[in-house]
Amino acid sequence: MNTQKILFLCALLGAFALAFTVLPPGTLSLDTIKTHQQTLLAQVERAPLQSALVYFGLYVVVSALSIPGAAILTLLGGALFSLWEGVLLVSFASTLGATFAMLASRYLLRDWVQRRFARQMHIINTGMARDGARYLFALRLMPLFPFFLVNLLMGLTRLSAIRYGWISQLAMLPATVLFLNAGRELGELTSLRDILSPGVLFAFTLLGLLPLVTRWLFSRYTTSFKK
Repeated sequence: MNTQKILFLCALLGAFALAFTVLPPGTLSLDTIKTHQQTLLAQVERAPLQSALVYFGLYVVVSALSIPGAAILTLLGGALFSLWEGVLLVSFASTLGATFAMLASRYLLRDWVQRRFARQMHIINTGMARDGARYLFALRLMPLFPFFLVNLLMGLTRLSAIRYGWISQLAMLPATVLFLNAGRELGELTSLRDILSPGVLFAFTLLGLLPLVTRWLFSRYTTSFKK
């Protein structure tokens, strides 16, 4: 294992230790953030820049380590910050965390991922070979694979980290705005099901299918034109 991999592993272990220290079990729950909403709002008003940086760093760690609760953190961002501030913080933090998770899979967890998710990896490889980066865009919008699994499996593809990052950021933006906007009415929410209705999931699925359908139609059109 070279020096870069050792440093990356040390950073990952440090992030794990930090996460379990700062986020004990039960912290990232809807009831918990509703209970402490006013206290956190007061903190944001006293130190807005410091609060934004802490929130950003916490979101990166949660995303990178695939800790359950990113959706709850997004709701909290909507309650604590303005919509445009929340979009900037969550969009870049979630993208950075997802990219770190993908790189960890590529350089540290490759053998384990290949053994543990062989069937899913076959599906990913087939989709990437057929549709390229459009397939990643579709995966991010459609609930075919969980967020953490997309990060792990994409680490074993040849997609560059930069391309992976901006495509993920673009595809995750609609859900980011949806959850941030819902967080503005945090006190009224009783469950995440209040946000992710069947209609919303269907709309996201259609949006995810758009680039794949467009490619298919373009392929059919060019084939017919050549004939």
